[in-house]
Amino acid sequence: MLPSVEFQPRLRDGLIEFPVHHVRGGTSTGLVLWEPFAPREPELREELLRHLMGVPLSGTHPGNRQITGLGRGAPTSNKVFFADWETHAGAGRLVSTLAQLAGDHAAIDWSVNCGNLSSALPLWALDVGLVSVAAGETADISIRNSNTGVISTGRIGRGADGALVRASIPGVDGEFPSVDLFLHHPVGAKTGQLLPTGQVVDLIDGRAVSCVDVAVPMVIALASDFGKTAHESLAELQSDHAFMSQLRDVWVAAGLRMGLRRRDGELMSADELARSETQPKVCIVGPPKGDGNIAVRYFTPQSLHASMAVSGGCCLAAAALIPGSVAWQVAKGLDAPSGEFADIEVAIENPAGILTTTVVARECEGRLEVDSAAYRRTAQVLLRGHVPLYRASPQLIAALRP
Repeated sequence: MLPSVEFQPRLRDGLIEFPVHHVRGGTSTGLVLWEPFAPREPELREELLRHLMGVPLSGTHPGNRQITGLGRGAPTSNKVFFADWETHAGAGRLVSTLAQLAGDHAAIDWSVNCGNLSSALPLWALDVGLVSVAAGETADISIRNSNTGVISTGRIGRGADGALVRASIPGVDGEFPSVDLFLHHPVGAKTGQLLPTGQVVDLIDGRAVSCVDVAVPMVIALASDFGKTAHESLAELQSDHAFMSQLRDVWVAAGLRMGLRRRDGELMSADELARSETQPKVCIVGPPKGDGNIAVRYFTPQSLHASMAVSGGCCLAAAALIPGSVAWQVAKGLDAPSGEFADIEVAIENPAGILTTTVVARECEGRLEVDSAAYRRTAQVLLRGHVPLYRASPQLIAALRP
């Protein structure tokens, strides 16, 4: 299934122009591209991404402002989804593949998913005509992420007047199309295990951490072990270089213990973990001060997140239900899992407000079992159109020529 000619590559004024949707999903922005139109060769596909996002075509360029592309500095605005459509069990579903870029270097990380930007995929599917939703109805759109293997369902609906149902979320001003995302069987997305190190709590450099893999692998540390509360402002944490250095040492050591791997299956080295833009995710947690169950400051890991990534939120919510974990130690007011699968809401205080997640879990023979996790996001199509590739190589031009 391919979209109309409106969304296909074209030759105009002697230039190849590539079709893009610039979108917002949750608190992330990036692009959605039709995968069938992209080059098959990995090196040409990565070249295309660098042109579109304005990152260096090779090597590093410290201080690059990405003024030649659509990326915008922070990791949360340097994401691209390739999207495709497949048939599974007699029904259609989206296939998403995330590329995570960074503004100052050419390397591209293909190892993780993004829960925030995933919420834009159902809206994109509506926009290009892959799915339809009648007035007064909802559509459940299955999404398979090829980076992690995680299957999710995006729910989007229209009101009786035919307009898309809207909502508001922390970190985004105003109401926009609402998307509920359900992550199915999210445990062990990257490592195959709920607790990749085999321990509920590990001691690293004298600090207690819990290494948990639900939707994303994450290192959860006690804020108090760093002299913090998990209620600090973004500026305060980002300017504390000693803290950031200590946190990096912890996530590198934890990543080695978790056995995190590159996309090619090889174990990541300490140097690769120290430079990784995507894994492991890292957070410091503390007791809540308001209406939430736990407070957090979340890192991606190189940058402090202005709110809370939803995939990381699902991981932290599940971790808070594991007896003895770092998150469990500081969480307040949570129901304990019973012997039957049930919805447990976990409200996470973060710099932008409260992220409410729902974990469908049970206790079985002393272990936590997670069936699914859900969260609500909003999405926008910021623009749709074609980007001229002024500096495309002859090989890329040949691969994209209509």
